Amino acid sequence: MTLYTRFAAHLDAALDRLVAAGTLPEGLDRRNVTVEPPRDASHGDLATNAAMVLAKPARTNPRALADALVAALGAIDEVAEVSVAGPGFINMRLADASWRDELEAIAAAGDDYGRSSTGQGITVNIEYVSANPTGPMHMGHCRGAVVGDALASLLEYAGHKVIREYYVNDAGGQVDTLARSAHLRYREALGEDVGAIPEGLYPGEYLIPVGQALAVEYGDRFVGAPDGEWLVLFRTRAVAAMLVMIREDLALLGIHHDLFASEAELQAAGKPEAAEAELRARDLVYDGVLEAPKGEMADDWEPVELPLFRSSQFGDDQDRPIKKSNGQWTYFGADLAYHYQKSQSADQLIDIWGADHAGTVKRIVAAVAALTGGKTRFDVKLVQMVRLLRDGEPVKMSKRSGNFVTLADVVREVGKDVVRFTMLTRRSDAQMDFDFAKVVEASKDNPVFYVQYAHARIASLHRRAAEAGIAAGSADLSRLDTEELALVKLAAQFPRTIETAALAREPHRIAFYLYDLAAAFHALWNVGNDRPDRRFLVVDDADATRARLALAAAIGQIIRNGLAIMGVVAVAEMN
Repeated sequence: MTLYTRFAAHLDAALDRLVAAGTLPEGLDRRNVTVEPPRDASHGDLATNAAMVLAKPARTNPRALADALVAALGAIDEVAEVSVAGPGFINMRLADASWRDELEAIAAAGDDYGRSSTGQGITVNIEYVSANPTGPMHMGHCRGAVVGDALASLLEYAGHKVIREYYVNDAGGQVDTLARSAHLRYREALGEDVGAIPEGLYPGEYLIPVGQALAVEYGDRFVGAPDGEWLVLFRTRAVAAMLVMIREDLALLGIHHDLFASEAELQAAGKPEAAEAELRARDLVYDGVLEAPKGEMADDWEPVELPLFRSSQFGDDQDRPIKKSNGQWTYFGADLAYHYQKSQSADQLIDIWGADHAGTVKRIVAAVAALTGGKTRFDVKLVQMVRLLRDGEPVKMSKRSGNFVTLADVVREVGKDVVRFTMLTRRSDAQMDFDFAKVVEASKDNPVFYVQYAHARIASLHRRAAEAGIAAGSADLSRLDTEELALVKLAAQFPRTIETAALAREPHRIAFYLYDLAAAFHALWNVGNDRPDRRFLVVDDADATRARLALAAAIGQIIRNGLAIMGVVAVAEMN
């Protein structure tokens, strides 16, 4: 039990006593009652809105209820001071013993400190990356991959069951282009001089091995054959080869999906037809004609009757076609069926999309609301592109990829941990620059270095203390003073940070918190530069050293726990 859950229990018990005394009626809904740090730290250590939330349903005055709660909370041994602010907010200042107890709680919980049950085992499907299987991963995919994977870990840590899913777009025209590009490389492997890659085909060298493998297996059988004889075969083989490459690229980032869902298999199984039938049965799909696009003259536009989904009933700007005039499914129609499939095995859905897909959010949100009767929570997290720089200058494109910088090249240059942490140093919907020089810079301005350095510094402290004959162990935590306990107060916010970040679906909050925690630790450490008695290691004061070792160990534990959620290894030494 962490400090916040402990005080939530204290508050519950206080409210129960008021109910027993007749001050409050029974059966009040307490779900919106919170225990959290006050906005202004000078007001105390914890604050609760209990009086503000419960006064109206209890038909009492918030201030009067707050005064009654103050008396109950003031009787708790851990509370040093309690007061009412404004119309009824309650602020508490805790006794130093509470913070020492929290240090012991961190040590006892270890890797589980901050782990929460707020997810209640609810199953969440997170679909992320889902790049077209037409080549290796590039840095345009990287940020969404990291955000999705970190979010999956965060939700698991907060008590959810998580399905990590990759949607393979293997049914569109882009995979036919891939097959034709592979056919060109196949002919090249058989000795033909194919010259410059024609416009419209994929020029990257990554298809050369695919063509060579097909040449070995089939010889010249398909060199002059019409595409009807080889297109499906080459498409299947090329997509399979690209997925192997994509999995390998993602593995460099430590990313592994539970499920790869195929669009082609989805359509072959008749899932779009099933979704359409479900919606037609509820009069949510009808045959109609779209309005002419704005600015089009009547002579330039021919009305066509199409099956339309009533997305305007669910907040979209207009109804949307699920099929084209040639009978093929629209992108929206296929996506609608895919989300219908996902909703049948998960309680909540999250999609991680590039910001260029922002225009389609309303319609797919409408579709999920319709298909699930509004019972399935569905969030779309938009991720902005990353601009690659080297010393402030744009990075040149890769020859192997054809027209982009590969994820593999970046990871091999700066390392998985640097890439993953950096991708979480800003909100996912904010623009980001990734400068190869700055992300490996050893400075306070580089969050990756600053947090890792804090952990390495703590590991070094324990090694040096052991060498001095002072082993970490039973410590007299009363040796920690107000300045040192202030660091414990920040450490104690980690469990709450987990819960709020999970609720908001924002894994970058973990990175922000870890940076603040590392900065506070470094600041306390640096006090010892001018005052030897304030150093964490004081050889001639073993008791003070052991107390500070316990404090440092707790900070190191929280950094490890937070970095693990981000998919980053906490290093013991800085190279």
